[in-house]
Amino acid sequence: MVYRSHILKTEIEYLKGVGPARAAVLKKYLELFTFDDLLNYFPFRYVDRSKIYKIADINSDAAQIQIQGVVSRVSEIGTGKSKRLIATLKDDSGSIELVWFKGQKWMKQIVKEGYEYLVFCKPSRFNSIYNMVHPEIELYAERDERKAKVKFQPVYSSSENAVAKGLDSKGIFKLQIELQSILSGNIPEILPAEILKKFKLISRKEAYQIIHFPKDLAEVEKARNRLKFEELFVLQFELLKYKQNRGKAYKGFMFTTVGEHFNTFYHNILPFELTNAQKRVIKEIRIDMKSGRQMNRLLQGDVGSGKTIVALMSMLIAIDNGYQAVIIAPTEILANQHYQNMQSLTQELGLQVGLLTGSSKAAVRKKLDEELRSGNMHIVIGTHALLEEKVVFKKLGLAIIDEQHRFGVAQRARLWAKSKTPPHVLVMTATPIPRTLAMTFYGDLDTSVIDELPPGRKEIITKHYFEKSRLAVQGSMKKIIQKGQQVYIVYPLIQESETLDYQNLMDGYDVIARDFPRPEYQLGIVHGKMKSEDKEQEMARFKKGELHILVSTTVIEVGVDVPNATAMIIESAERFGLSQLHQLRGRVGRGGDQSYCILMTGNKLTTDARTRLETMVRTNDGFKIAEVDLNIRGPGDLAGTQQSGLMNFRIAHLATDHKILNAARVAASHIIENDPELIDPENQGLKLFLKEQAQQKFNWSKIS
Repeated sequence: MVYRSHILKTEIEYLKGVGPARAAVLKKYLELFTFDDLLNYFPFRYVDRSKIYKIADINSDAAQIQIQGVVSRVSEIGTGKSKRLIATLKDDSGSIELVWFKGQKWMKQIVKEGYEYLVFCKPSRFNSIYNMVHPEIELYAERDERKAKVKFQPVYSSSENAVAKGLDSKGIFKLQIELQSILSGNIPEILPAEILKKFKLISRKEAYQIIHFPKDLAEVEKARNRLKFEELFVLQFELLKYKQNRGKAYKGFMFTTVGEHFNTFYHNILPFELTNAQKRVIKEIRIDMKSGRQMNRLLQGDVGSGKTIVALMSMLIAIDNGYQAVIIAPTEILANQHYQNMQSLTQELGLQVGLLTGSSKAAVRKKLDEELRSGNMHIVIGTHALLEEKVVFKKLGLAIIDEQHRFGVAQRARLWAKSKTPPHVLVMTATPIPRTLAMTFYGDLDTSVIDELPPGRKEIITKHYFEKSRLAVQGSMKKIIQKGQQVYIVYPLIQESETLDYQNLMDGYDVIARDFPRPEYQLGIVHGKMKSEDKEQEMARFKKGELHILVSTTVIEVGVDVPNATAMIIESAERFGLSQLHQLRGRVGRGGDQSYCILMTGNKLTTDARTRLETMVRTNDGFKIAEVDLNIRGPGDLAGTQQSGLMNFRIAHLATDHKILNAARVAASHIIENDPELIDPENQGLKLFLKEQAQQKFNWSKIS
């Protein structure tokens, strides 16, 4: 069938039963603007309407059931708020009461004595007698034959405002019936026949028919799998196509030399043996940098996995080939840490390493600008200040972006503009990303993973305590401090209640100061309301060992390494997300001593909170934690991905559909390899569909 979608583009108000008023509600509250939007508004569950139960067969295990009977009596009982409408329904096995606490006036017009009805509801039990509260009810003689054919009734989500306009689940289902009758054969196929056959997929038309009007749940599964596959296939095809086009469009610097600086550092200066994972990743980066195309690589590594060394050795390759390198960090604290590390590691190599942040003095900026323009500055580390137009490089060959999800597209674009030939790009994150999410959100980037920790690194012991164990925790803290080690205490800071949280922090600090009095104990405090220089000063004091305890908000999430800090107490840990808890925990365990993370909570915990805390206690593996996080939160909330529009899946779910995602990626890769321009006749449906979608999609380069 030739791909035609003009009917699907029809405004929703032109569907029978909608009109302008209802259309306004559908658009505002359910985001349904066209026939296509309604077609892709999928049920979130189904109820079995295939069986009619006898009243006598109702039991306490019954879910929603359907019964058929005659109303023998209708009456109103009670007054005021306790007023309710009661109808007695009888069949040949017994009777049951139907109860309405709301809408009695409306229901009195519908429910009449002596008439036969179909009733659908979950039975309730009151005083050992079953009843049905607010059931679905329709006259048996006037039942909708089209609906009656659908034995597994779809249930659609709605909103309070939509329900008020008769657009509850039943109302939406009626619109789906109307839409189906109009579309009939106008649901074109977009996947080639070869793919349908290879992956045993039903047709697109069949999938849409089944998902809204199924015969059984086995059918529903086939329909959902087909639509999930399509959604993930289209996404993967576009990502892979963009990756291919970018590889052709952007030639990169060819760094063929692995020279003096790299070899000297590797053989003579490197203070430890690289892990096999580090060696593998460096090899992948070397291959990219000598390929003649621009490197665009994502480097994932858990907290403490050794990404900094990989970054440095990548920069040494650029320097050995006569080019400069830059590291951009999201905070001054992190930029300073990188600077100190790089200075220390490169001291014997005679390299010039510079630092540029928002607080850099004018004289420092001027000198650094001169050194960069002349090429005397080999490595520069900084924050967003490096992106200013006046910062000019002589020969920028490699740009490393740390914690890349904290940088916007426009900011990264300004970095690219600093070189006629775009520099090689290495983006790093210490936030482990589940493979399915990485394949999707970073599907156009090459990915490297450091999946092992350096030898000798002790696993952090994590424990969860309730408030009743406070004294025991304080006792443990004092023992740690007596050993000459240091402690973090972290309080949550949620933007919505910044004032309240600030007060919680200050109150907490006062309590800790009372329990850990001076001069025996030295305390410091760091929070977002402090000036940058004051924060840095306090962090520096903690790093030098002048403070025993640092009380802080999450500003230390990405912060300096303090090897002597061996314990972290996280207050109100239930208020933190999994990823954040893991990042915070990574602030300890930086030295050779056993480290601890203590999660303090109140007694009342949600199911999700319990899952998060149990996961933290169970494992230190950031990738396992990320998988659990994906299951709990969904892809849209992770790593800022919701901003991109990329994760707005209609039916696919990355946490559960990884097998379908893998299959879709294989299929997309096959077409990219064999018919990248979609010239073959059997790929025309896909070509036309993608052309149409391109007008609604964002620029794929924004995720590079």
